[in-house]
Amino acid sequence: MFQHLFYSNFTKQLCSDERLIATLLAVELALMKAQEECGILPKGSHATVLRLLPDFEPDIEQLKEEIPLTGNVAAPLVKQLISFVSKSDPEAAKAIHLGATSQDIVDTATVLKIRDFLKWWNHRVTMLQAGLVKLTQKHRRTVMMGRTLMQQARPITFGFKTAGWLRGVQAATHHLKMAEDQVLCIQLGGAVGAQNDFLTGEVRLAFAENLGLRDGPQWHTQRADLAAFASALGICAGTLGKIAKDITLLAQTEVGEVFEPTTKGRGTSSTMPHKRNPVLCTSILANVHRIPFLVATILASMPQAHERSAGLWHAEWETLDRLMGLAAGALERSIELLDGLEVDVERMYANIHLTQGLVFAESVSFALAAKIGKQAAYRWTQDACKKATEEGVHLKELLRESDFGLTTIEIEQLFEPDRAIGKSLQVIDEILQKYEDKL
Repeated sequence: MFQHLFYSNFTKQLCSDERLIATLLAVELALMKAQEECGILPKGSHATVLRLLPDFEPDIEQLKEEIPLTGNVAAPLVKQLISFVSKSDPEAAKAIHLGATSQDIVDTATVLKIRDFLKWWNHRVTMLQAGLVKLTQKHRRTVMMGRTLMQQARPITFGFKTAGWLRGVQAATHHLKMAEDQVLCIQLGGAVGAQNDFLTGEVRLAFAENLGLRDGPQWHTQRADLAAFASALGICAGTLGKIAKDITLLAQTEVGEVFEPTTKGRGTSSTMPHKRNPVLCTSILANVHRIPFLVATILASMPQAHERSAGLWHAEWETLDRLMGLAAGALERSIELLDGLEVDVERMYANIHLTQGLVFAESVSFALAAKIGKQAAYRWTQDACKKATEEGVHLKELLRESDFGLTTIEIEQLFEPDRAIGKSLQVIDEILQKYEDKL
């Protein structure tokens, strides 16, 4: 019912039963090919199974019944495959799953799933970053209020804000890339991870090459790389949540500066015709809210006992699928959100003047510091802000009435939004330059 609200069609297919079975079978075939290449299996064993495989139709309902008996999906699937191949070639059937343990097959299939996910993710993150660059360039000089602790602070530009979003995505992507470099590794250790005559170092290397993965020692109960992937994906999701959170706040009626792209029927209320609800942001934030707990499950699954875990390894399977599904859904909706984002430049400018000049208090204090010293300047500005609020007058008028030696032009300049954005433009350019340097 909620598939299109929270998830991605891609991960729905990626994490399907059919895709899992196909991937498990691909791992089994890659192992057979490696063992044959290393002279352990008779020539033609792999080709025979490969030729028969298109006619193999696993009994999924039977698998579902037998998984509770074996504790994993690989064992009953291998049993069905061996039975099927035996009908045509008993010798080839004997070569299936030789020397491997079920965890070797399941973990390697999981890594292949992660690889496919990362390929999809990296392509779409590139799209997201391109959208952020476009927004940043367009609104580099669009002045708006910067806000701290939910209060108006001092002016920035909208490009400064979107550049911050871009930097967050870049940082999160860096973490995910580091995790990717480690997690895409085969699992091939046999019963207790010590390998055997059928799982030699030569076989392991060939197995990795056949699957396009990195070779490495077994990691049956050493789950750091998998946990790093889950954690990095959680960081990526949190970065998307930051963007969605900012946009929901900017879209509030009292602020009204930024709005989600319009589509017929989107954001409507069942009882209030005037409402324009931020439903894209809502779905992103709903996903992002759940993801940390899934990451926590993966982290909590790390202290796995001895050479094979009871329960903790098993806790990873569905958790990883759900984690990737929610993160992918958040990314898809973030791309859609930014692609059609509506920015009300006039409202941004109007909101700067809501406080009768109080948001320029820091600029005033800095200017007065050169005249009367930092502490005295701060105290005078603080008192003036209080008086402006109580009496409903503009801070500029109070400054004009005081004799600090500022000219009329200098006072006017202190209250010009374009002059109060600090080094926003330089920060924007620095972030954009780093983005371009990585292309």
